[in-house]
Amino acid sequence: MKAPLPENETDRVKTLRELEILDTEAEESFDDLTRLAIHICKTPFALITLIDSDRQWFKSKTKLPASETSRDISFCAHAILQPGPFLVPDALDDERFRNNPLVISEPKIRFYAAAPLTTKGFNVGTICVMDRVPRTLSFGQIGALKTLSDQVINLIKLRRELISLNRALFVEKRKTQEFEATLHKVRKLVL
Repeated sequence: MKAPLPENETDRVKTLRELEILDTEAEESFDDLTRLAIHICKTPFALITLIDSDRQWFKSKTKLPASETSRDISFCAHAILQPGPFLVPDALDDERFRNNPLVISEPKIRFYAAAPLTTKGFNVGTICVMDRVPRTLSFGQIGALKTLSDQVINLIKLRRELISLNRALFVEKRKTQEFEATLHKVRKLVL
């Protein structure tokens, strides 16, 4: 079952795109967080997903070949509708997911848990864990998943600040080069 769009979808997607993270290369710092999610939750799969207007894109993934899926079949599209963690103990027992291609064929998801990635009041994606068998998480594991989601957002914000600083440095460098070129021309005229 396709997830409904959030009421704030236009602003949510705008906020996501302002982060300038979609379609970027894999980064070890994000991969560390998905590996930590696997370790804490004892699952074979973990993802850091960003929900764009028509797709779910993976910033980090473990043991899954695809770099994105359609939003229409995304578990995470349902998870971003929640203010906190979202759990599906057995996808075959949940009418939203029992006929989902990700459940009935590879990777055959049965268990799913996610914490939303929230920035500026918008859920732009998730950090999630999955398993091929039905199960649940302890309160401690759910809390750890939420803590990891906060760390993903912190990394995204730091990454965005570095991009802004690099742009500012580039502009300043160009201004300095232009000033030096002008100064060189003036010196030639004076001498």
